[in-house]
Amino acid sequence: MPGLMGGDSEDGPGDGGPVSPDEFARALAALGGFEPAPAVAVGVSGGGDSMALVLLLRHWVAERGGSLLALTVDHGLRPESAGEAAAVGRAMSRLGVPHRILRWDGAKPSTGVQAAARTARHRLLGAACAEAGILHLALAHHRDDQAETVLLRLARGSGIDGLAGMAPVRADGAVRVIRPLLRVSHDRLLATCHAEGLDWIEDPSNRNPRFARARLRAARETLGGEGLDASRLGQVARRAGRARAALEQATAALLAEAATVHPEGWITLAPAPLRSAPLEIALRAVGAALAAVGGSAHPVRDEALERLLDGLAEGQGGTLGGCVVRKRRGVVMVAREPVAVTERLVVAPGEAIRWDGRFDLRVSSSHSGPVTVAALGAGGWREWAGRQVPERLPDLPVPVRESLPSLWLDADLLGVPMIGRCYGFDADGQHPMDSARFCPLSSLGRPAFTVVSDRDGII
Repeated sequence: MPGLMGGDSEDGPGDGGPVSPDEFARALAALGGFEPAPAVAVGVSGGGDSMALVLLLRHWVAERGGSLLALTVDHGLRPESAGEAAAVGRAMSRLGVPHRILRWDGAKPSTGVQAAARTARHRLLGAACAEAGILHLALAHHRDDQAETVLLRLARGSGIDGLAGMAPVRADGAVRVIRPLLRVSHDRLLATCHAEGLDWIEDPSNRNPRFARARLRAARETLGGEGLDASRLGQVARRAGRARAALEQATAALLAEAATVHPEGWITLAPAPLRSAPLEIALRAVGAALAAVGGSAHPVRDEALERLLDGLAEGQGGTLGGCVVRKRRGVVMVAREPVAVTERLVVAPGEAIRWDGRFDLRVSSSHSGPVTVAALGAGGWREWAGRQVPERLPDLPVPVRESLPSLWLDADLLGVPMIGRCYGFDADGQHPMDSARFCPLSSLGRPAFTVVSDRDGII
């Protein structure tokens, strides 16, 4: 039976034995990046895959003097979900693993339920890790999940990035998401639970034909007969991942040369490096700037990027991804589109929030009551500028200044922390000032897609 990191091979149909501690340790060693006494969180749904991951991690952290925290998200989508989450808690108690239940509260969407649940799950898990001071969040996605991901993306016409599937390591804010089981079959994980006498919960949504993944599982035998089995699709993902990593490294090099990130939440790109770069790399660089400034988690389609780049070559600008893109003073300006900034948040004194997917903002505790955070707008800029010495007004493009975060009390403008006093204390020295910091969800400096190789670990 090949090892977990053995060459380009995958578990075959006859490889149904449990995952050994040594095999699992080699998988985590290939991911790297752990402290001497690692603190790890693990997402546990109660299914066989995540229960097996708990068993493997429990042994691994104990050998290294580390700690493990199990986290279960109760999505509240089924009447029995609360009872299932409590059952997971009891199982973790028997294993001696600390456990927390995280609840997805609020209204649920009528369409796109699985995607919305996935987004909520990642948000809740990440917040719980940050609160506990844990850097590593382990998820139990396995070889069959990876195969389904590749098939789904192939059906949607994805390119290299989509066919690379799920990364074994991914930075998600302050948390490092790790998937050490991407080359292990579902059957082997169930065998791992059987070997320890551990039961699991079967999620009925895994068989619900409403969902694309369930339909793919039902067609697995037919697809496998045509050569599209999990092993072959896993190989596709790794090879596409290598290509994606190379492209992202080249894009990062271009951005390092061409991009300037401005603290008010906009980016400028030097046109000469863009023109001299291969088209694919230039498109990716512009797309990365749009993602950082626009605050969207979804990439812009290639066709739209190509039209935008062609227009820039002819001296024309445009709007795309919630951004205004045009030439300004010899460079390409990527700024937030003011009409796309619609978020208005009521914030209590002393509270910290993320606004418009781009800014980390903290409201001073000196305010007597809640304030509203909203885009400054044209009228707000005129009012704020009228209070300043003209010679000290910042030289900002119109879209940038109109999309800045500003603080309001009803119709009264209280301040613009991004271009006012952002740090320090008030006149009495008692309360921190209002502050805002450009901190995009999609950073220009994010690491390239990771690929695990049996030769060198992460490449």
